[in-house]
Amino acid sequence: MDADLPTHSGLEARLVALVAPTLDDLGYEIVRVAVLGRERPTVQIMADRKDGTLISVDDCERISRAVGAVLDVEDPIPGLWTLEVSSAGIDRPLTRAKDWNRFAGHQAKAEVLVPIDGRRRFAGVVLGADAENARMRLDDGTEAVLPLAEIRRARLVLTDALIEASAQMARPTAEGDQEERKAGAENPAGRKLH
Repeated sequence: MDADLPTHSGLEARLVALVAPTLDDLGYEIVRVAVLGRERPTVQIMADRKDGTLISVDDCERISRAVGAVLDVEDPIPGLWTLEVSSAGIDRPLTRAKDWNRFAGHQAKAEVLVPIDGRRRFAGVVLGADAENARMRLDDGTEAVLPLAEIRRARLVLTDALIEASAQMARPTAEGDQEERKAGAENPAGRKLH
């Protein structure tokens, strides 16, 4: 699988395979896909712009229309379902090696599937990643090497430094548009019922 795509399995992996080319063509990347619920599932797609700037509400709507069309044609989920598209947000998940490298120096928390030296949960500073492992300097000063394939979840911790770094990622815009972009980072675009 492409190193720039997050690791998924089952239905979520199938959804990534279906929608990743469309997002790529539009200039976006998948951060995470999740399917939540059973009777009327919600397909959550979290995306980034390829250029690293923050995505807006307009971007989420554009992604929703394009991805909704692909999923309507492919019909990977039987029955009614809802599509929800959002930005990764400031305290975003770390799902790809490139996320671990992009946010090196920031605080994060991670949980692994299989204990490493008797622990499943880790907190500390992101040091980066290669194709196989992510690294963190833990709060006690030691370094942890976490196999990317074994990470159950990892997320940045909201700090002043992270807020400042995220503000610098915002693309230059008019002042009024900036408020809309902030709302887009916090709230997903409207839900689409299928």
